[in-house]
Amino acid sequence: MSAPHPMGKGRLEAFSDGVIAVIITIMVLELKVPAGASLAVLTPVLPLFVVYVLSFINLGIYWNNHHHMLHACERVTGPILWANLHLLFWLSLIPFTTAWMGENEFAAVPAALYGGVLVASAVAYIVLQQTIIASQGAGSLLRRAVGEDRKGKLSIVCYALAIPAALWWSKWVALGLYVLVALVWFVPDRRIEQALTRAGSDA
Repeated sequence: MSAPHPMGKGRLEAFSDGVIAVIITIMVLELKVPAGASLAVLTPVLPLFVVYVLSFINLGIYWNNHHHMLHACERVTGPILWANLHLLFWLSLIPFTTAWMGENEFAAVPAALYGGVLVASAVAYIVLQQTIIASQGAGSLLRRAVGEDRKGKLSIVCYALAIPAALWWSKWVALGLYVLVALVWFVPDRRIEQALTRAGSDA
């Protein structure tokens, strides 16, 4: 009996891209068309639209960085598959928390839960990143590219601070922290891309 053929990273990336596309589709379906044709009827759906834009940007950031991370991955292992599913699980909850927070105009508990899902997603991303590094060794391309990953760890801290801020201080402070992290990551992170370029020139 021949040994099972390992999954290629191209297949893993295609699967992940498909799941993220479905997540975005589910999220946009939550935007209900208001009754009427005046600008005034848009006011009730404005909070949901604002959160939708924020969540769309966050999912786009994950998709972009996930793409680059898999390009730096040399092989796919079982632990990497599970770590990737773990990340996709938390990302799949974003449409629910987006709709709940938007429809309740950034109320404390929905805003805090939104932050909780963002914390879990960020942690899951780092777990996937470290799982890939562990499978390839400390001298791997991905390890050299991300370094200490202060940007990723700082994002988790900001999300974690937003949760108590939403519950006991100000929902606007929490929302501001969510927007701040999105803005920080909105500027493309070129660490992995640059490392891949250097590796190609050294080959």
